[in-house]
Amino acid sequence: QVQLVESGGGLVQAGGSLRLSCTATGPIYSDFITSYTTAWFRQVPGKEREFVSAISWVDGGTYYANSVKGRFFISRDDAKITVTLQMNNLKPEDAAVYYCAASPRPGRNYYTASWYDFWGQGTQLIVSS
Repeated sequence: QVQLVESGGGLVQAGGSLRLSCTATGPIYSDFITSYTTAWFRQVPGKEREFVSAISWVDGGTYYANSVKGRFFISRDDAKITVTLQMNNLKPEDAAVYYCAASPRPGRNYYTASWYDFWGQGTQLIVSS
């Protein structure tokens, strides 16, 4: 069974930094970095899941929502088979449950939640003002 496992959420003051990590377990583990586009989405109660960032397995390209561009950075660690989202200069509006998602598709619908086949359980970020 495929699982995506997120870690790193928590409470941080506005202006602070936090790092989220995502790895896979199950059949896709060994190919997680090389064959899956991995993305981070976030969701607050009453709103749709929102794209945050993605890193493509095809060319290593990185993509960001305008709201986080210049503050968040996505990267992958081939040795640890982990995708990391470094979040800097956090704002209260960044508070949400953050979800890791993975897709083996070669297309470029990075921003669309339905494009992803696998999802983690989510990790909560709280930003105090």
